[in-house]
This record gives sequence, structure tokens and C-alpha cells, in this order.
Amino acid sequence: QFLKQLGIHPDWQFVDVYGMEPELLSMVPRPVCAVLLLFPITEKYETFRTEEEERIKAKGQDVKSSVYFMKQTINNACGTIGLIHAIANNRDKMNFETNSSLKKFLEDSLSMTPEERAKYLETYEAIRVTHESSAHEGQTEAPSIDEKVDLHFIALVNVGGHLYELGKNTFYPL
Repeated sequence: QFLKQLGIHPDWQFVDVYGMEPELLSMVPRPVCAVLLLFPITEKYETFRTEEEERIKAKGQDVKSSVYFMKQTINNACGTIGLIHAIANNRDKMNFETNSSLKKFLEDSLSMTPEERAKYLETYEAIRVTHESSAHEGQTEAPSIDEKVDLHFIALVNVGGHLYELGKNTFYPL
């Protein structure tokens, strides 16, 4: 419903992956453009993330210029950011409805830096309203915008034959 409201044509959809066993993976429609992963933020994860950031600062990273990445400055919006990363890095495969607010957002923000994209999203009314209305339609109560959440979404996307992990404020080639 969220994607439909943003103007993504229904020939693409997000589905649940119930496990990594071959018979469960065979239930996932093909082709797959991206994977969104929801996982708990643990001390071990934070240690890994910090070490990875230090390694990247020291050695740099090889990132294709075509990777669409935006920082996350809105609390508890990592699911929406993950969806944007998944769709933005597969624009060439997506079909958008005529008046798609997400297509307009992506076109407007293509030449922006990750920080500018985040600021633009903060003021982009159509996505904000859709995000808020979808959060209230779920099966569980959405946390308040200031509540500390110990779960996090990342998007795994293939751009130009390279796999990238795109998260809250970092991206890593894998």
C-alpha cells in the first residue's frame, strides 16, 4: 500500500522471505532487485559498524558514482529510507505511475549529496504524509518519533555488478 501511494506500479512488490532454506527461497518471486533486512542492533553489531567505519576512513572505499545513497536524519524512518534506497538504485527497472511523488523526489534529488537528499526528504510533504499514514495502518503500534528503537533496516542492492549495504548513515560495498 505504501508503494502504491508513492506511485510505484504494482508490477513490482516487496515480499517476505521466510528463511534461507532452498524451498523457502523458491517462494520469492524473481527477479529480485533488492533485499531489505530488519535486524536487532546489538553491541556486537555496533562494534562491527564502528570498526568498518574506521577501516573505510583509513583505506577508502570503491563506490560506483551511480549508487543512490541518502543519509537518515528523520528518527525511526530507516524502513522508509531502506525502501527509497531499494527503489532509487533500481529506477531503470521500476515502472512509476504518471504522478508518482517518489519518482519526482528521485528525479529532483539525483544531483544532490546524501546530506542534501536527507534535508530534502525532511521537507518533502508527499512522502512524509504517506509515511505517517502507513505507520498508523500497520498491525503493531508505531513507535513515537523520539522513541529509541533497537531494530534497524538496511537495504542490500546490486549496482553495476557490485553489492552494497545501504543503511542509516553509511554504505558499504560488500
